[in-house]
Amino acid sequence: MSKSDFGLFGLGVMGKSLSRNLAQKGFKISLFNRHVDEVEVDVAKNFKAEYQELKNALAFDNVEEFVASLASPRKIMLMVNAGKTIDIVIDNLLPYLSENDIIIDGGNSNYKKTKERFDYLQTKGIQFIGTGVSGGEEGALKGPSIMPSGTKEAYNNVSQFLETIAARDKNNLPCCTYIGPEGSGQFIKMVHNGIEYVEMQLLAEVATILKHKGKNPNEIAETLDSFKDDANSYLLEITADIFRKKEGDSWLVNLILDKAGNKGTGNWATITSAELGVPNTLIASALFSRYISFYKEHRVQFHKEYIKKSVSRLNLADDDLLKAYQFVRIINHYQGFKLIQEASEKFNWNLNLSEIARIWTNGCIIRSSLMEELVSIFKETNTILIHSKISKMIIDCKPSIKRVVSDCVLSDVTTPALSEALQFFNGITTQHSSANIIQAQRDYFGAHKYQRIDDASGKFYHTNWV
Repeated sequence: MSKSDFGLFGLGVMGKSLSRNLAQKGFKISLFNRHVDEVEVDVAKNFKAEYQELKNALAFDNVEEFVASLASPRKIMLMVNAGKTIDIVIDNLLPYLSENDIIIDGGNSNYKKTKERFDYLQTKGIQFIGTGVSGGEEGALKGPSIMPSGTKEAYNNVSQFLETIAARDKNNLPCCTYIGPEGSGQFIKMVHNGIEYVEMQLLAEVATILKHKGKNPNEIAETLDSFKDDANSYLLEITADIFRKKEGDSWLVNLILDKAGNKGTGNWATITSAELGVPNTLIASALFSRYISFYKEHRVQFHKEYIKKSVSRLNLADDDLLKAYQFVRIINHYQGFKLIQEASEKFNWNLNLSEIARIWTNGCIIRSSLMEELVSIFKETNTILIHSKISKMIIDCKPSIKRVVSDCVLSDVTTPALSEALQFFNGITTQHSSANIIQAQRDYFGAHKYQRIDDASGKFYHTNWV
């Protein structure tokens, strides 16, 4: 039996799609899925039999046989649930691996755990690559955005597989690149998902405003379609599709319970922002909006208690709404890439923001026309808000977002992302903030000291305030 080029461990939705993608590209692969009596039986064999492109694949439910089927150095991609499962799988694989074999974690693992696994496997002579994979089931099959990190040597050994199955940018280059050391690939996937949280929340708010303008779901879809010429994105496209979908005579979106779930990456991004001291207020706002949504019973109770009149119809112009939407998206991307930049500097990762933006132009959930613009903008500056093209857009859009936010506040329409983007921008452009008062308060009750604007030496002072 000839050896396989590449192994896929775990045949969930993403694992199956990546397997088919690899096989369609001509790679000989080995497939593994665990055996659980009466629950998961012959999963790999049945999956192989289902698709013609997998006819040359090898299917296993025995770990030792799976590892033995792979050519050295073995390349095994794990597509299993993040967390303890990854460590259990690694321990199961280790007895059968040899020096310089490569394990790739393709799940949404925490970047800190990726660093721990990287260091642990180095002591065993095994290479470890943590890689973000974005695009969902369809992207995994047709071409995802892939964000691998680890040693450059390990990446070079797997690059032909990952780059071949990745999506292609407008120049036909793979939306896959070597990100950097340790857990940097999983870090930027975490930030990717944080940006995604905000984009989804923003579109939900825009649709809510359109509803309060009196538009039905089909008209909301038409308005979102009209945004595409100026601010197109994958999420904008699918949101328009969602509002067109009917089930019988009813629009499906109106039948869906308003409790939003999450799988942890938005939580991690918010915690990491706090740990690094980066004011990523929009990701936090989008995350907490999901948490608020989950308190459905409380929301119903509080609505009855406090809301005594129906929301008045909004009379905002669609053009104002479009410009407000563009404003928030710029702030969202500024905050997301600022988090990446700060992490790169703190951890000495030397990340290339332009290259990260490039691999996010196709295949991934946050691909957009704005992301394509950022590829060239990040070649000129790491701070997009000072780029002339972006600053002109911000100046042009700010009057609109002020109108949108103020009208929504007066009409009791909930718009956390729109509101927070405006507040953040006002804060980040305030030359003299109220923080001097906070410093005085801290010194008063805790003798934390403060610096003075009339002393350039940086000396710290303490005052007896009584």
